[in-house]
Amino acid sequence: MFGFFGLNAFYIVISAIIVAVVTGLIYHVLDRRGWVECRHSGRKVDETFSVCRDMRKRINNYKPTSENLKGDLKGVFRGSWSLTKMVLWWIIIGMFMASFARAFIPHEWFILYLGPTVIGLVITLILATVIEVCSEGSAPLAFEIFDQSKAFGNAFVFLNAGVSTDYTEIGLLWSNVGKRAAMLLPIITVPQILLLVWLFNIFL
Repeated sequence: MFGFFGLNAFYIVISAIIVAVVTGLIYHVLDRRGWVECRHSGRKVDETFSVCRDMRKRINNYKPTSENLKGDLKGVFRGSWSLTKMVLWWIIIGMFMASFARAFIPHEWFILYLGPTVIGLVITLILATVIEVCSEGSAPLAFEIFDQSKAFGNAFVFLNAGVSTDYTEIGLLWSNVGKRAAMLLPIITVPQILLLVWLFNIFL
């Protein structure tokens, strides 16, 4: 992300975190009121569990011996390598898609159909819903949209709304939590994303 967008990637990362936190809080309120199926998903929740207390316990019990540090480094390396193998192919696919778009789609089409206008925003949102390969794979194509149309907000839509409207994500929620929780995902997240897009297209 930083390789493509430079320091502007901070806006993407921070905004995505804000959308995630706000969405989680909204789901929390809906869950407390019984409007979503989270409490009925079949999983028992320990109401006395404390993240801070658990972290303190783990830190206090950890001994920084050479054996432990060696095991930790091996674990980090194995995890990083596994993640790299999984993500790298999606990035390559995204770069092929971005190269195809640059080679065969006229620059005027980017300005007309993917520019910082209402029509451009709607078309970008539709494309994000249909194309969403993987967030990492979408990054090169999102940058191509930004590079051609100079609409930073549209690139943000392509990256974030694609995840929020991805049928696989919604399907996972549907099967593991419930249909109301699944259907509410785009309803809750997309308006937040569109608000941020409007701000990005004005100020960036």
